[in-house]
Amino acid sequence: MTATATADAQAPARIALEPPRSTFEASRIALRALILRDLVVLKKHFVEFVVRTLVQPFLLVFVFLYVFPKIGQGVGATHGGPATASHFANVLVPGVVGISIMFQGIQAVAMPLSTEFGYTREIEDRVQAPCPIWLVALSKVFSGAMQGILAAVIVFPIAAVVHASGAAAHLHVHWAVVLTLIPLAAVTMTSLGLLLGTTFEARNIGLMFGFVVLPLTFLGGTYYQWTRLAPVQIDGFHWLQTLVLINPLIYVAEGMRAGLTQGITHMHLYIVYPALIAFCACFLTLGLRNFRRRVLL
Repeated sequence: MTATATADAQAPARIALEPPRSTFEASRIALRALILRDLVVLKKHFVEFVVRTLVQPFLLVFVFLYVFPKIGQGVGATHGGPATASHFANVLVPGVVGISIMFQGIQAVAMPLSTEFGYTREIEDRVQAPCPIWLVALSKVFSGAMQGILAAVIVFPIAAVVHASGAAAHLHVHWAVVLTLIPLAAVTMTSLGLLLGTTFEARNIGLMFGFVVLPLTFLGGTYYQWTRLAPVQIDGFHWLQTLVLINPLIYVAEGMRAGLTQGITHMHLYIVYPALIAFCACFLTLGLRNFRRRVLL
C-alpha cells in the first residue's frame, strides 16, 4: 500500500455540505410521521371515535325519520303521506352527512388544540420536532380530515336502517361528486377547527359552541334545502337565503344533496366547489397564522 493510500485511509470522513434530503422531502416525511402518529392514537380509541361520531346522526335520523312519522307529528307526519316522509328523508340524510363532517372537524381539531394550548401545554412536544411550525398545524388538519371522511362513511348505514315504514331515503349516488366533495368538505371543516381551536381557549369552549357551532348547525341547511328559503323575505329581499351564504356548512349540505339525491333541488355545484375552496383557503390561512402566534407566545 502506498503512502498516499495509507494517508487517505487514515483521514477523517468528510462531512457532506449538502443535506441528504431536500427541504420538501424532509417536510413530506415529517408530515407523514405526524399524521401517522395521530392515526395510531385514533386506532387505539376507535370505539370512542365511532360512538362519538354516531350519536348525533343517529338521534337526528331516529327522531325525524322514525319517531315523527310514527306519532303523526311534525315533519314527515302522516297527513303528508309516505311521499312527504320519504322526500324529507332525502333532504335530511345529505344534511346529516354534512353535519357529521363538520362536528368531526371541530371535535378532532378544535377541542384538542384548545386543550393542548391550555393547561396541558402538550403542543410544546409537537412544535419541538425538527420541522416548520406550520407543518405541525397542517398535520392536525389532514389527520382530522381523514377522521371526517371516515365519519361520513360510517353515517351512511344509519339512514338505511333507522326509519319508519315509508320514510326511507332513496339515495342516488353520483360518485364523481361524492368522491371529490367529501374530502374537500373534510379539509374545509378541519381548517375551521384549526381556526376555532387557536382562537378560543379551553375555558371558552362553551362560548364557541354557543356563538359559533350552534348557529352554523341550525343555519347550515341540515334540515332544509337552501332553495326553500326564498319565501323568507322582507320587502322582496331574501334576507335569510342571503345571510346563510356566509355559513360553510350550507355548501357542504347542498353539495351532498347534489351527490346523493336525484330530483331534489339544490345549489349549483359551480357555486358549491368555489365557495368551499375559498372558505378552506381563508380558514387555513387564518388558522396557520393563529397557530404560529399561539406557539410563539
